[in-house]
Amino acid sequence: MRPKLFKLVQAVCAASLVTLGVFVLPGCPTDTPTACECLPTAYNPVIDPENFVKNIDNPYFPLAPGTVMTYEAQTPEGTEEIVVRVLKKKKTVLGVTCTVVRDTVKLEGEVIEDTYDWYAQDKDGNVWYMGEASMEFENDMVVSTFGSWEGGVDCAKPGIIMRATPKIGESYRQEYYPCVAEDKAKVVSQTETVTVIYDTFDDCIETEETTPLDPDVLEMKFYAPGIGHILTLDDGERAEELISITTE
Repeated sequence: MRPKLFKLVQAVCAASLVTLGVFVLPGCPTDTPTACECLPTAYNPVIDPENFVKNIDNPYFPLAPGTVMTYEAQTPEGTEEIVVRVLKKKKTVLGVTCTVVRDTVKLEGEVIEDTYDWYAQDKDGNVWYMGEASMEFENDMVVSTFGSWEGGVDCAKPGIIMRATPKIGESYRQEYYPCVAEDKAKVVSQTETVTVIYDTFDDCIETEETTPLDPDVLEMKFYAPGIGHILTLDDGERAEELISITTE
């Protein structure tokens, strides 16, 4: 979802600046974003470092250091390979020690995106998304870091990527950085059987993921117990599916 959203928001904001002169769409990021001045919200999660644990072992979002999960996606531009590595390194966000996950996307063998995501699990078992450092590439050159955010910086706020006990109908914010990262999720099933290239999984969680930044975007994601994310459907089409799991 993120690459499509980021390019859309950038395009809208750029068009507004060029065609409307001094007028800027409320909250649109420019070269010097002022996210705290736009889209006020009552969303204000309390992050207490004492309420977090060392390891992330949520059954639907486990992150064991050394795990490498590889996904494949078919796009109009060609085949994408997405490699997700759970690193041994840590990152501190809002006083919380987070697990670092590197997400590298290649299009026909060429790196087009490289992202470091930061996650942490609280004592109840909820997995929090604490921020990301994202880079987009063209011809081996970084062309954008749009989409990067860190909880507590410029009023960006963490969200929950996976509940400890997902319940059908439950909605939650996954991240919050105004006009940059506003993804939301809703649990729609807990009993899905899903077949991907790697294997077939039972009792999968299905979530519906949306964003107010682009109401037309709808992704369905599936998470298998003991594995984590295995499949993404974008407008009903397979957009990303698990092809292998290894350990480094």
